[in-house]
Amino acid sequence: MARVTIEDCLTNVENMYELIHLATRRSRQLFKGADVLVKSKNRTVVNSLREIAAGKVIPAYKGEDEGPLPGEL
Repeated sequence: MARVTIEDCLTNVENMYELIHLATRRSRQLFKGADVLVKSKNRTVVNSLREIAAGKVIPAYKGEDEGPLPGEL
């Protein structure tokens, strides 16, 4: 994947507002030292978007188990 686009991420997330919250949460986890799920040489924010686009990080919606994201404790 040469570039990550919002359209790539929106296939796994309902809307772009949910995408912003999910990417922010995952970026904070990566910044604090969480394991990277998709190897890349990008900055933390771009790496979190790559993980979302790859389907490695998905949102938990109401009614579902709202446990931590991968790497979050």
